[in-house]
Amino acid sequence: MTTMESLIGLVNRIQRACTVLGDYGGSDSSFSLWEALPSVAVVGGQSSGKSSVLESIVGRDFLPRGSGIVTRRPLVLQLHKTDEGTQEYAEFLHLPKRRFTDFAVVRKEIQDETDRITGKSKQISPVPIHLSIYSPNVVNLTLIDLPGLTKVAVEGQPESIVEDIENMVRSYVEKPNSIILAISPANQDIATSDAIKLAREVDPTGDRTFGVLTKLDLMDKGTNALDVIEGRSYRLQQPWVGVVNRSQADINKNTDMVLARRKEREYFATSADYGHLASRMGSEYLAKLLSKHLESVIRARIPSITSMINKSIDELESEMDHLGRPIAVDAGAQLYTILELCRAFDRIFKEHLDGGRPGGDRIYGVFDNQLPAALRKLPFDRHLSLQNVRKVVSEADGYQPHLIAPEQGYRRLIEGSLNYFRGPAEASVDAVHFVLKELVRKSLAETQELKRFPTLQAEIAAACNEALERFRDDSKKTTLRLVEMESSYLTVDFFRRLPQEVEKPGNPGTTTSPAVDRYAEGHFRRIGSNVSSYVGMVSETLRNTIPKAVVHCQVREAKMSLLNHFYIQIGKREAKQLSQLLDEDPSLMEKRQQCAKRLELYKSARDEIDSVSWAR
Repeated sequence: MTTMESLIGLVNRIQRACTVLGDYGGSDSSFSLWEALPSVAVVGGQSSGKSSVLESIVGRDFLPRGSGIVTRRPLVLQLHKTDEGTQEYAEFLHLPKRRFTDFAVVRKEIQDETDRITGKSKQISPVPIHLSIYSPNVVNLTLIDLPGLTKVAVEGQPESIVEDIENMVRSYVEKPNSIILAISPANQDIATSDAIKLAREVDPTGDRTFGVLTKLDLMDKGTNALDVIEGRSYRLQQPWVGVVNRSQADINKNTDMVLARRKEREYFATSADYGHLASRMGSEYLAKLLSKHLESVIRARIPSITSMINKSIDELESEMDHLGRPIAVDAGAQLYTILELCRAFDRIFKEHLDGGRPGGDRIYGVFDNQLPAALRKLPFDRHLSLQNVRKVVSEADGYQPHLIAPEQGYRRLIEGSLNYFRGPAEASVDAVHFVLKELVRKSLAETQELKRFPTLQAEIAAACNEALERFRDDSKKTTLRLVEMESSYLTVDFFRRLPQEVEKPGNPGTTTSPAVDRYAEGHFRRIGSNVSSYVGMVSETLRNTIPKAVVHCQVREAKMSLLNHFYIQIGKREAKQLSQLLDEDPSLMEKRQQCAKRLELYKSARDEIDSVSWAR
């Protein structure tokens, strides 16, 4: 195989791989890669002979025929030259595992696939059909057969069909890397050619346009198309090529394409008008001319194509790193992978707690704002009101009034007051528990590696929540125990001061005794004030000790042992269970597989282009 065939064949393979991987019209970088690779767009009016030209290039009768609009979807036709003696076959992208060796079946499949999208109507669709033909009798080319340009909508077509077809064709031919094969019938005035008119608009210099004249044998006697072919009527930078297709009678008789090509060669060789141009006429020459031009275009584009491929490789490798590499199959490697993923999550969770990421400050907010506010709102004013103090003290005395200080009354008032601290203590535990749960949720979402494995992510979330519940239960027991400790043993010094305060004499000159004052309103107010002072002292103590207990039992444990129980359970699981944990999201697996295939394609393309470049 020559260097030229290698280069064009390589481009064909890349283009085909792009379409197989969904890159044709896909992501920006891959779509640019497709556009960077040149191809030949076949343009012509209806019944201009487009199909016959394509079949002559291929050497096979495989395209649907009929009156009116026959090509209703773009046909991306990739020709792959194979070694001499190998069997010809065709493959459709939508039927990747099926080879067609009967080209009559290929024709039927094109028709059926067209009808699948457009229905059995005369509607058109921009969705292309991709067909590859492998044969020793073709040159390496990518040809795109487009619907024939028309001027009038026929019955069964929308009024916009003329504009729709033109817009579709224009979308292909206006690309700077598109080579335009403008088909015009020789028995019509070239000035009325739809193909030349459109080509002139998108390629005014004519650098990308090859003019093809069909039906030379159907021109009126005494006339010829030399003015066009020799560039006097309309000059292009590329040469005009005349072809002679099979007649309708030949098509009806299924005339062999090899015989048709021989008749075409004989026509030009024996023609009085075109004999001097015979070596530069005919479908075989056209195919070689296009292939040679395509090769020169590719060579000129090699630096930009290589640059684009390198950029795509960098992007895909970055995406592969983001998606994660494939998973090992043995149990030991899977267990290691799971533990690494858990450590990645745990690291992010600790960063939230320690301030590397936002969220941990909300725990401090519980202690600095919520707890003090809750303590201030406790109903001590109602509990230590004069009426309630008198009631509690009197009930505590029973039938025997207290002699010096109402110790039982004090104890009941203090214990009743301290009991109110249980609410803020439990609320602090619950508030920190909520913050920790939220930080677990955020950390799981921020652990990119875990997004691949929703099952493992769910198991880690469940294990974390279960651990946090245990920490909360321990924290509640500890904080409530702090409250109970304050109730269990009152500060002795506080009580030792009480009798002295109670027995202080009244104002000089009064005759009221302390025993009488003991049951007066001032006496009960003094008791309430003393209890309030003691409760205030305890409140300050709990305000400092509750956060310590909560941090010790919940935050510290979450930092040190959040997943310890999970690690123990994971270590006991069988290989099958580990595999289930690493069961990825199917869409993510598909995305990685596609990414890996693209990466492999682009690296292979880069290597092959480099090797062909060095061979120049």
